Amino acid sequence: MKSITTDEVLALLDANEDLHIIDVREDEEVANGIIPGAVHIPLGQIPERFEELDPETPYIIVCHAGGRSFSACTYLEGKGYDVTNLEGGMSVWDGELEF
Repeated sequence: MKSITTDEVLALLDANEDLHIIDVREDEEVANGIIPGAVHIPLGQIPERFEELDPETPYIIVCHAGGRSFSACTYLEGKGYDVTNLEGGMSVWDGELEF
């Protein structure tokens, strides 16, 4: 499974790269801030909502510390999606947040 660090994501955002980020945390966690532009799909909804995602688009999957995003990546990879796990998740994110 591919992984990426928060520093790498921040560098890509600073370079105005078009990133597709999926946040799989729960509603109450996202209420405390989400990476700007990220789409919120709680982990428990991934099996019923994965078809909303484009199989040709690379996605970065994020959660609080990396465990749930790892599970989401495993599931989505099994469905043929191009996914990358954000190492450490939001617990190590020091970039901007959207509320």
